[in-house]
Amino acid sequence: MSEKQPVLRFIAMSDVHVKDDPSCVELARLRKGLAEGYAYARSQPYDRIDQIVVIGDFANNGTEQQMINFKEALYPNLGEETGVIISTASHEYGAGEDVAKERLKRIYGLDPFIHRVVNGFHFISVSSTRGCRFDDAEKAFAADSLKQAFDDDPRKPVFFFQHPHVSGTVACGIAWGEDDLIPILVNYPQIINFSGHSHAPVNDPRSIHQKHFTSLGTGTLSYFECEDFDMYYGTVPPTGKEAAQYLVVEAYADNSVVVKPYDIITGQFFPYVWHIDTPSDPDTFIYTDKRYETSVRPYFTDKTAKVDLSGDKLRITYPQASIDEDRVDYYMITIRRADGVICRRACMYSDYFMYYMPETLTFELELLPAGEYKAQIKAISFWGKESADSIDLQFRV
Repeated sequence: MSEKQPVLRFIAMSDVHVKDDPSCVELARLRKGLAEGYAYARSQPYDRIDQIVVIGDFANNGTEQQMINFKEALYPNLGEETGVIISTASHEYGAGEDVAKERLKRIYGLDPFIHRVVNGFHFISVSSTRGCRFDDAEKAFAADSLKQAFDDDPRKPVFFFQHPHVSGTVACGIAWGEDDLIPILVNYPQIINFSGHSHAPVNDPRSIHQKHFTSLGTGTLSYFECEDFDMYYGTVPPTGKEAAQYLVVEAYADNSVVVKPYDIITGQFFPYVWHIDTPSDPDTFIYTDKRYETSVRPYFTDKTAKVDLSGDKLRITYPQASIDEDRVDYYMITIRRADGVICRRACMYSDYFMYYMPETLTFELELLPAGEYKAQIKAISFWGKESADSIDLQFRV
């Protein structure tokens, strides 16, 4: 029996952050991502990209030049079959919300609210107001459009787009989420919701979430930012500028949907896909908060860490841990004096957001006072599970 083929394909992206300079790296990443998306599509029996959906913050601060730059990089690189959906949000509103929406209409010919049917599937896109909020007009449009989609076919997935995450759903959905639309969205489990705003990596397994409906984060083409405020260097990792990801979404005649996270930097799909087999039935959801109940823990197969005391810095270099699912999220590093008192404690990302993770990581801090010390390194999973073992080393300053 031949493998079933999709009847719809689209790319969802957000947070491109195009600058006034037409040579900015974000525009180069956009062109590369489009070329690679079409190369993939043209290699498949179903060879179309039916829509490109850009979910806000495509411009860095909403100047007219940024709006033009984005259009000139996007439209010439689209296939004839491809429609475009673009929403506006906080970064487009640098010159004012009304100005941004006028430019969206004049430059792109698009309205801030879009409801269209593509190959029988409903696409609903809602631009935000007051930055990233949704008031009566936005809520009314969402409610009316969703009712139309439900009346058309209550079992068919509905693709719904807004810039901020729905609060409490995907990775970074607390600090970068809004709850204005929740009372409307919870009535429709068949919604597959796409959002951005946070710049959270798409290869974080928490970037898909299911409860009342399915939610997906769409990453960024500019820089990564995360919600872990206890990281040693803050929410933007030092390597976070190497960021260019989006989602390829394929839907089937049986209403199932497959989502394929893609890395533009290396030109590769991440080595897994997300399956939404029955979007309208929450009892079938598998990407739920029950994932936090996993017993899978990271572990170290190599513990050959080293300490460098040259200059005025202390550097601890250590190997990455392993895990039998996903990737390691971060490391907890604890330094104790000889008497056992903790004198330094830090959390460091594993750089999981890079397709090719570095084999070793280095933690650098100011030189400690003279004395004997012990350092312990533990690996932490995305679901909060600590490694059962640790890297332990002693050193003298």
